[in-house]
Amino acid sequence: MAEVWSEQRLLIDGELVDAASGATYDNVNPATEEVLGVTADAAQADMDRAIAAARRAFDETAWSTDVAFRLRCLRQLDEALGAHAEELRGTVVAEVGAPVALTSGPQLDAPLQGVGWVADLVERYEWQQDIGEATNFGITSRRVIQREAAGVVGAITPWNFPIQINLAKVVPAMAAGCTVILKPAPDTPWTGTLLGRIVAEETDIPAGVFNVITSAANDVGQQLCEDPRVDLISFTGSTSTGKKIMRAGADNLKKVFLELGGKSAAVVLDDADLGSALFMTAFAITTHAGQGCAITSRLLIPRSRWDEAVEQLLGIMGSISYGDPTDPANMMGPLIRESQRERVLGYIQKGVEEGATLAMGGGIPTHLEKGFYVEPTVLLDVDEDATVAQEEIFGPVLAVIGFDDDDDAVRIANNSIYGLSGGVFAGSDERAVAVANRIRTGTMTINGGLYYGADAPFGGYKQSGIGREMGVLGFEEYTEVKTLAFPV
Repeated sequence: MAEVWSEQRLLIDGELVDAASGATYDNVNPATEEVLGVTADAAQADMDRAIAAARRAFDETAWSTDVAFRLRCLRQLDEALGAHAEELRGTVVAEVGAPVALTSGPQLDAPLQGVGWVADLVERYEWQQDIGEATNFGITSRRVIQREAAGVVGAITPWNFPIQINLAKVVPAMAAGCTVILKPAPDTPWTGTLLGRIVAEETDIPAGVFNVITSAANDVGQQLCEDPRVDLISFTGSTSTGKKIMRAGADNLKKVFLELGGKSAAVVLDDADLGSALFMTAFAITTHAGQGCAITSRLLIPRSRWDEAVEQLLGIMGSISYGDPTDPANMMGPLIRESQRERVLGYIQKGVEEGATLAMGGGIPTHLEKGFYVEPTVLLDVDEDATVAQEEIFGPVLAVIGFDDDDDAVRIANNSIYGLSGGVFAGSDERAVAVANRIRTGTMTINGGLYYGADAPFGGYKQSGIGREMGVLGFEEYTEVKTLAFPV
């Protein structure tokens, strides 16, 4: 096994350190089931030190107010990340199980490019806005709206797209003048700790501004959410965990950004190009083994075209190559761990028990002896209220639902607690947009268009979250607004 670029240490107050207890835990390659190495297993004492460092750096240094210095540091970080791109690529493939083909997009290259976009935004951003004069009680005043850093940020990130999500939180937060404690997912620690090493060794970002805490336990994450010294929690993960984070921060009325679950629908209207629509949907559900919150995991097809659509879908799904993530031909690799595979298999069984037809896949592939793989799976005739149509599976499982007309399709698409993403395919963009505008989600693809980019806000309606990540709106999540008044 080739050596993978790694970092087992925490970053606390500018120093790369082991956990105070000396504890570590294994980092496992999900494609081979081999132990890649170890990572520091932090405890509450380590988190306490990190929070104290971030609080001090925010309160006692010029980081939050010196925009020019922050910009110089961001440019350094951008350059350093680019210099380590190939090393990071190997780490992402090994610890995430992400196919190497995906690292040319949102698993690595695209988020690295986004760092420069954030730096450019800081350079041109108008931190003050003059809103003119007003007269009250006989006093005429000029009023100015001013943006300031929100404070100390706790960033809690998942394992599915760790480079993307780590950078989407950490970089805008620091750019806004915040100090940050990053807690990466236990399954993908090195993509977080390596960011800590790069910041510590290759930038002038001051001690305490950025800290990285890895832990196999959940209690340090709970600590981060509850500590009154932390002003804002930025979390990406499940809706159930997001609700716990809101409760944990309630006593301090902590500001929260939550990017949560999804059960997005791909709606194929009766005049759509079936081949294109079905290919994109099959591609989406198998990309990174379906481990994406915005992936369209419900496929809605018109009953008037049901037979031909199903025939084409099964042919496309059957042609998708999957397996070894180091093979550029594969777009689908393993699930992240054995417990996640068992969870996905349990959902498939539940779907069949509730009346769906298992048309393809549904089990562990026999040709792959190692790794946490599940076959690409198609469930047909799924009831819109069935468990597999309502709950987020996070695996390569496509639930196919029939509909009668456009109104029926919109109703089914909106029959969800989630509202993160979705897509509409139609014979014209105008018809697709008319349907898309009736579906309550934060992002939509129109006839296969892709919205992803550092400048595009991402987030959801309903129980898919609060706030937006990326874009100017994502940057401004890490700011507070102050209104100043001056006598004229």
